[in-house]
Amino acid sequence: MNTDFSYLNGSDSIAIEELYQNYLQKKDSVDATWKQFFQGFEFAQANYPVSTTLVTSKEFDVVNLIQAYRSRGHLFTATNPVRQRRKYEPSLDIANFNLTAKDLETVFHAGTLIGLGDAKLKDIVAHLQKVYCSSIGVEYMYIRNQEVVKWFQEHLEQKPSSAFTPDEKRHILEKLNQAVVFENFLDKKFVGQKRFSIEGCEALIPALDAIIEKGSDTGIQEFIMGMSHRGRLNVLVNTLGKPYSKIFTEFEGKEYESAEFSGDVKYHLGYSTEIETLNKKTVKLTLSPNPSHLEAVDPVVEGITRAKADFDYANDYTKIAPILIHGDAAVAGQGVVYEVIQMAKLDAYKTGGTLHIVVNNQVGFTTNYTDARSSIYCTDVAKVILSPVFHVNADDVEAVIQVVRLAIAFRQKFHSDVFIDLLGYRKYGHNEGDEPRFTQPILYRLIEQHPNPREIYVKKLMEQGVIEQTIAKEMDAKFRAHLQEDLDIAKTVTKNEITPFLESIWQDYPASTADTIHQQPDTKVTIETLNEIAKTIYTIPADKKLFKKMEKVLQDRQKMVESTNKLDWAMGELLAYGTLLREGNSVRFTGQDVERGTFSHRHAVLKLEESEEEYIPLATISTTSKFEIYNSLLSEYAVMGFEYGYAFVKPDALTIWEAQFGDFNNGAQIMIDQFISSGEDKWKSQNGLVLLLPHGYEGQGAEHSSARIERFLNLCAEDNLFILNCSTPANMFHALRRQVKGTFRKPLVVFTPKSLLRHPECVSSIEDFATNAFQTIIDDASVINKNNVNKLVFCSGKIYYDLLAKQRETGNKDMAIIRLEQLYPLDDVSITNTIATYPKNCTHTWIQEEPANMGAWGYLLRKWKYSKLHGITRPESASPATGSSKRHAIEQQQLIEQLFVTEKV
Repeated sequence: MNTDFSYLNGSDSIAIEELYQNYLQKKDSVDATWKQFFQGFEFAQANYPVSTTLVTSKEFDVVNLIQAYRSRGHLFTATNPVRQRRKYEPSLDIANFNLTAKDLETVFHAGTLIGLGDAKLKDIVAHLQKVYCSSIGVEYMYIRNQEVVKWFQEHLEQKPSSAFTPDEKRHILEKLNQAVVFENFLDKKFVGQKRFSIEGCEALIPALDAIIEKGSDTGIQEFIMGMSHRGRLNVLVNTLGKPYSKIFTEFEGKEYESAEFSGDVKYHLGYSTEIETLNKKTVKLTLSPNPSHLEAVDPVVEGITRAKADFDYANDYTKIAPILIHGDAAVAGQGVVYEVIQMAKLDAYKTGGTLHIVVNNQVGFTTNYTDARSSIYCTDVAKVILSPVFHVNADDVEAVIQVVRLAIAFRQKFHSDVFIDLLGYRKYGHNEGDEPRFTQPILYRLIEQHPNPREIYVKKLMEQGVIEQTIAKEMDAKFRAHLQEDLDIAKTVTKNEITPFLESIWQDYPASTADTIHQQPDTKVTIETLNEIAKTIYTIPADKKLFKKMEKVLQDRQKMVESTNKLDWAMGELLAYGTLLREGNSVRFTGQDVERGTFSHRHAVLKLEESEEEYIPLATISTTSKFEIYNSLLSEYAVMGFEYGYAFVKPDALTIWEAQFGDFNNGAQIMIDQFISSGEDKWKSQNGLVLLLPHGYEGQGAEHSSARIERFLNLCAEDNLFILNCSTPANMFHALRRQVKGTFRKPLVVFTPKSLLRHPECVSSIEDFATNAFQTIIDDASVINKNNVNKLVFCSGKIYYDLLAKQRETGNKDMAIIRLEQLYPLDDVSITNTIATYPKNCTHTWIQEEPANMGAWGYLLRKWKYSKLHGITRPESASPATGSSKRHAIEQQQLIEQLFVTEKV
């Protein structure tokens, strides 16, 4: 027998005998359930007319049989509607438990364990078969929390779901009818068009309906949903209530109402709405948009849910729940699923438990399930955090409803993830024009002959006398007529409309225009306020004892504010957060090592010397706004996606993700490409997420030099992003504040420094924070007479300080070093005005640390319209930087000298 889990899960009479001996010595030494069993067992010993040895052995064998059904029953279910299940050994045959046919009529006290009381073995087996080996299979015995295990045993074995009333059955049929007929209608009216139908797993629609109904009864007021393309259209109309006419208009392929947006295919779009349940409760529903990258939406949904829980429901996770609808191949094959699962119980990312529904059609694109995973089940990732898993036959819609109701009850009680493996099939190929028989001829011969779930359920209800054939036909005809009416309406519509999801949240934030994109909001703060906040940052209560190095950091911060008036990068950054908090804007900040900062500069969270207690100065600034900063798990993809989702919900808050090193954003490239850079253009959805990416060439090798500026600039168009490479603490301060104080939102990418964090020249005065706004371009303030200048040198970021040092060393007077702080969008007006202050014959040179095929050089060649632009860069390279620190120093020196040698010539 299987002994992979605990001794309670397999046939281990010795272990149970040990429990019994412990019970005999001290009755309270065993679990209450076993205590109750042994008490009954002793009663049985005293009354059965057989030897004690025989009774003991047989009783324990039956207990082992029960435990085997609990732990392994899911392997022997009827959950697959179109394929024969694989055979697993040993089976649950009673012969494998030292029991024979003669024992079937014997009464065993072990029946009390499953709610039957003293019962014949045949009745015990029948009950176990019904609970664990029918249309539903359940995996839960690996869960280490015995309260959870008992809860499942009680609800599965002793409190089975009550039978459905005739009205409930008719309602289930109505939802199933909507799902089936909608797909059939699309198939006939839009022949050959892709729709990625849910056919074969139509039970998803009544399942979602039951989740919403049951969830509202348990206190859930809002669901945030994420799914890939398969079945999305059906979910949009039949669950969220998106008008059928809008879907049909999208099928017509008409132009969008606004040329400002590219839009997206209909099966990627999101939607938000409110619906009324059968019990007259209002429930908010949101389906997040998602590209073709299947599971990429998972962390976005979690982030949206967490933000709403934080701000709308006072962290009461029983009032909001995320639903992730996966595909079987994707949930097993996409790494972001694992990352999201690992986030589920962490303080920074928990959402009170996610409902995972796997639409399991047993084929991934054209890949058979035997080639799609190594695990037995596609849902085995659930076991990482000991989540229970239900496997259910999608043809048995009532079993599906029973499962989702139990799943909701579990989530609400234990605030943990739960998985539902909805096992069906895919009626067509990957899309409706695909030919599945190329790769699965035998499977699709079976599917072709297989009735759909509606036909199966109608037949069942007719046999039960719940409905007549005429009622099913009337339901079908009525719904088809309704769809035809909406199709007729759609044909009269001239333009497609893009409706952004979460529209109500963003109604006060109009999209940017050419006139507003370069407007700088008022981000200055009074010196008095800055001093007050600074004092909060470097002063801690007397009873909070820090170790000496940390005390020195705080003393240095006090000195730079109160004595030298030279504030470094960390102080500029912390003051930005502190002032926003003072003004009522919350700040959320996550990433690897962000509490201290990768380069040990931020120290937003202070650890006490003699304990693990934390003190967070910024968290004490306001009682109305929140400062939350968390060291993330070692993930980029999921964490960035989570923060992107979080930023959707709170436009007036500052949401930040920081890479440990800038190049680590590579691990989240899908989020950057498919969501952050293009979300507004595709889905009309603004987002203000901030990405902080450490960047700069300091001899730390290929990976830790470049944050890949060129990649971000290649993604820039239509004012979709802000791309900055700031060179002063004050400008960083204003950039962060601008992100919240502006009238619109754009994702902000900041290439932050490493060596400049402690560079003596990279400082700002308190007045710079109090008087200026963000500067897209910084002129050379050291130039005394601009008429003497004949060369304008443009740069950004750290290299400016290297150039400044060389300029001082050479005494050069005819060169101006101008910093482009905002690389995108280029502020044409400010650049033009700055250039105009110099002689017209000045040459223009761009210098960067990156190789010629990287950095901003290629981008500026396309964009620079002010004069011919010369470039000084490292030579083209396949790698971003050398791995030799000595080689780096030589290259850097040669780069700088090239500029000044050229100048002398």
